[in-house]
Amino acid sequence: MDTLLALLTGDTLTRLVFFPVVACLPLAFFRRDASRSVKIYVLLASLVELLFAVWYVAVRLAADGTFPLVHDLGPNGAPWIAGYGIRYHLAMDGISMPLVLLGVFLVPIVVLGSWRGIDRHWPAFGISLLLLTTGVLGTLLAWDLFLFYVFWEVMLVPMYLLIGVWGGERRIYAAVKFFLFTMAGSLLMLIAILWMAWTFKSLNGGAWSFAYSDMLRLRFPLHQQLWLFAGFALTFAIKVPMFPVHTWLPDAHVEAPTGGSVILAGILLKLGTYGFLRFALPLFPQASRAAQPLLVALAVIGILYGALVAWVQTDMKKLVAYSSIAHLGFVMLGLLAFDLVAWQGALLQMVNHGLSTGALFLLVGMLYDRRHTKKFAEFGGLAKVVPLFAFFLVFSTLASVGLPALNGFAGEFLILAGSFRSLGWPAALATFGVVLAAVYLLKMLQLTLWGPLTREENRNLADLSLREVVALVPLCVFMLWIGVAPRGFLEPSRPALDATLTAFREGSRQPAVAAATLRAPHPPAQLAATPETLEAGR
Repeated sequence: MDTLLALLTGDTLTRLVFFPVVACLPLAFFRRDASRSVKIYVLLASLVELLFAVWYVAVRLAADGTFPLVHDLGPNGAPWIAGYGIRYHLAMDGISMPLVLLGVFLVPIVVLGSWRGIDRHWPAFGISLLLLTTGVLGTLLAWDLFLFYVFWEVMLVPMYLLIGVWGGERRIYAAVKFFLFTMAGSLLMLIAILWMAWTFKSLNGGAWSFAYSDMLRLRFPLHQQLWLFAGFALTFAIKVPMFPVHTWLPDAHVEAPTGGSVILAGILLKLGTYGFLRFALPLFPQASRAAQPLLVALAVIGILYGALVAWVQTDMKKLVAYSSIAHLGFVMLGLLAFDLVAWQGALLQMVNHGLSTGALFLLVGMLYDRRHTKKFAEFGGLAKVVPLFAFFLVFSTLASVGLPALNGFAGEFLILAGSFRSLGWPAALATFGVVLAAVYLLKMLQLTLWGPLTREENRNLADLSLREVVALVPLCVFMLWIGVAPRGFLEPSRPALDATLTAFREGSRQPAVAAATLRAPHPPAQLAATPETLEAGR
């Protein structure tokens, strides 16, 4: 108990992960009709969590701007289910750090953006949002595969509630579809995790372990790697989502409330790409090489398919939803290039997508709050009536298009540059996705903001309020900052990406063996295997 209290009150990752859970407790005592007090409380709780995260990162950044690997409770964590070698082990490095900051940064913005859109059950909405924050952070920071799986499942319930309780007319259908797709994939990953732990046990005198560092040291024959990789890859492909397991996403986005769409696009989808970068590729390097042609083909199809389907949409929210499939196809293309520059671009683009697409979903929600429709046919000429709204919509759209000096350009350029020298013509083909993004996003601007103001209902629309501007300005500031000075956002992650890629290349060159054996100790520097790690499962 003393250890737990120290972790919750000290400057630790445990406090960062579980503070939102603790903050949920007072919400049970608010009256259901005290929505204003609840909104202020949830906003303050989310700002405190953001302060924790920024402080934790700021004091640990190295003098050269890089971010080192840091652990809670030492390099091996603490026993949790000791009989099976399951440990409570949280760690943060340069790969997880930007996504952690993105996740906690979006929560107060979601609260501000949902101030008017959520008109009932605010205590329950706040609890769902805070619990989802804990699930996301735990997933990003878990350094034990069983703990990772637990947090992965924890995310499922609050997101299901956000869609199913506060969503649109078809919210139950969308929530159940989201739940079934995600659950089916994660069960396959659980089977793969258990197989790996059982293999480690058979090679180490009966000592179980789910530790990430121990799993990195396992080397399976190619035929086993392919099956294990398939379990992880399908789970993460559903979450991204990649073509053809993307069909849950448009329904979830369209039916989710504005805050749910921002969280879903801003951080939850990135957990799929993070899963590939952290787990699927490093754990199974030979299988990753073998599956590369198929996955690259699916990524390119997703880029072009998502862009073409977005182009023909008549609903603003559906257009932005399908654009996520295209943009995350670029992230997957960068990861599958197995190139450091492409990986840097992919990680940066994960953050970029959360900022620009999160802003677009916020703006669509703000317009819906005023007109209760998202159809292009109901708009036109809005720039004359709501100039502030028009400014933020144009700014966020251009960032999503990839205009130079805005954030989307830096990420896409690095992805395409690194991918072209590694993959060749698939990267060249994917470049058409950039052109199509300009087509469908500029179409959205044309049909919404420009042209004649024909609808009487639009003539008296209220422009953005101070609260809405406060929610949008931080997103736009970071879009501009990353676009003008991307180096400061790339450097913290470079050592972790470089070390992971080096270990991946070494593992992919090792010959297949007849039976699973412990890999020779050439893991990344941040994940260096020591004699103590072999005792982690005891």
